[in-house]
Amino acid sequence: MNKFYDKKNRRLIIFQEKASSEFWDRHWQLGNFDKKVVKGKENKFIKKITNQFLFPGQKILEGGCGIGQNVYGLNCWGYDVYGVDFAKDTIHRIKEKFPNLKVSEQDVRKLNFPDNFFDGYWSLGVIEHFWEGYDKILREAKRVIKPGGYFFLTFPYMSPLRKVKANLGIYKIFNSSLKNDNFYQFILDADEVKNNVGKYDFELIVKQSFDATKGIKDEIFILSPILQKVYDSQELFAKGIRFLNSILFSKVASHSVLLVLKKYEK
Repeated sequence: MNKFYDKKNRRLIIFQEKASSEFWDRHWQLGNFDKKVVKGKENKFIKKITNQFLFPGQKILEGGCGIGQNVYGLNCWGYDVYGVDFAKDTIHRIKEKFPNLKVSEQDVRKLNFPDNFFDGYWSLGVIEHFWEGYDKILREAKRVIKPGGYFFLTFPYMSPLRKVKANLGIYKIFNSSLKNDNFYQFILDADEVKNNVGKYDFELIVKQSFDATKGIKDEIFILSPILQKVYDSQELFAKGIRFLNSILFSKVASHSVLLVLKKYEK
């Protein structure tokens, strides 16, 4: 993995492997597929945020649903949920294993749903994977979300720790001569994303950083070997360390941020 700082746009650029549909199909075939999908009903983060703003029976889209674990969870909690992804083989496998889930192969930049169709839209770690930017995703979100509906948007962001490292010149500097063939994702400036989403008739309701353990292990290399084990483990001790990290370091070192946005009612 190669990481560069883009001074002009105040973001990091990760070159690893192109985040194509083929890449995601390979990525999501690892491990016990069925078990991973069903585990979605245990996602307290998604459940808590969704229940705070929506109620069972309302229509929700997950754009970029991957293996469909969040679609499964939201379905279990009583929501009328739809999932879309451009990874064809993965969508086919979900349909085969879980035929009751409403998933389809679609591009989040050109959705096949009517205007003002959804009460809520979850986008979990999607917008950062498009080299050309995410405006088309925001435009479609605006179109399919009802006035007064909610857009739940997460992405890796420039935490205070990452900003300090950028200001100290610790990252390699990006220049436009570098090829983007291996582009994987951006780590975005949260204020810039908020401002961009605001152009599409959304107002910010909640901003919440999360995943401090990943943020620390990815940025403080001396701690990476230990924290990688903590990050991967499902043992009670590791869960306790992750919880403690979230309390102590969430505001300064988290990997990702959640923006809860409400579409203006007109």
